[in-house]
Amino acid sequence: MRLRFVLGTSMAPLAISMGEPAGIGPDIILALYAQRVALGLTPFVVFGHAGFLKARAKRLGLEIEVAVAAPEEAEAAFAAALPVSDIVGDVPDQPGLPHGGAAPVVIAAIEEAVAAVKAGRCSGIVTAPIHKGALYEAGFRHPGHTEFLAALCAENGVEPLPVMMLAHEELRTVPLTIHVPIKDVPGLISVQLIVETLRVMDRDLRKRFGIVEPRIAVAGLNPHAGEGGAIGREEIETIIPALEAARHEGLDVVGPLPGDTLFFPRHWRQYDAVLAMYHDQALIPIKTVAFDAGVNVTLGLPIVRTSPDHGTAFNLAGTGKASTSSFLAAIAMAHQMTTGTR
Repeated sequence: MRLRFVLGTSMAPLAISMGEPAGIGPDIILALYAQRVALGLTPFVVFGHAGFLKARAKRLGLEIEVAVAAPEEAEAAFAAALPVSDIVGDVPDQPGLPHGGAAPVVIAAIEEAVAAVKAGRCSGIVTAPIHKGALYEAGFRHPGHTEFLAALCAENGVEPLPVMMLAHEELRTVPLTIHVPIKDVPGLISVQLIVETLRVMDRDLRKRFGIVEPRIAVAGLNPHAGEGGAIGREEIETIIPALEAARHEGLDVVGPLPGDTLFFPRHWRQYDAVLAMYHDQALIPIKTVAFDAGVNVTLGLPIVRTSPDHGTAFNLAGTGKASTSSFLAAIAMAHQMTTGTR
């Protein structure tokens, strides 16, 4: 994947939060920076611990200069050194071994990156994976990364509804329910949640992806989309009324469609995105066609946020063996979403 090289322009850089120091996020950021010219990367600034990044680069055998820099200085620094908005703290270079003292730096990196985007100093944010267990010990009280971002983007005490979308090229899927047991899914599906999620999808497909008239497919919950009530009534009692309400608002939505045939390429290519009812129904198609190149995009926020579709992978940290594909795709998509390039 190659990005349009724009050194010498005045566009604000992307912000990249460092993520869990013991994981592969820092490795991938450093590896991509080392290939910046070949990849045509546009300037970005890393929010994290400069000393730690220097140590990890040395461990990986990468000859990289690290420069402490504000976002406004990133463009000028980027050709010669990795710009880092330095956050002071206790961040040892221990691949695979989370260190509790590093948690405040990880949290602050996200907070400061989001603040920079909201202030217009950065154009969007790409977040490296975090390890929630380590953060909870430091007082982190959010269910996950996305919920934390929504809280940081609250206006007048009201948080936006964050919607997780997984994307690869033209395939875009959204799970209506995410990290919950399958047995709880039917009780969590509601007309209100479906309609609100469809609104967010429609708005951001227009605003962030430049799709003038988004067409959204909606999967059923049950096999064969309930088969007229013979295999469950959620489609009749909840999903169909929600789609009728969405159409009344002018949204172009189709469904409920059987999940076992919806993701046949000839079918899903008719739509700009698919709303699935639960986690695996949405993620299996993406991970089948793009296991290490999918991108996690958060819709519904007032800022652009993408992230790689993988975790910390502690077993690969510090080895130089982690794939950069998903992180590169996340940078490319954030760049496209913030500049309008396609």
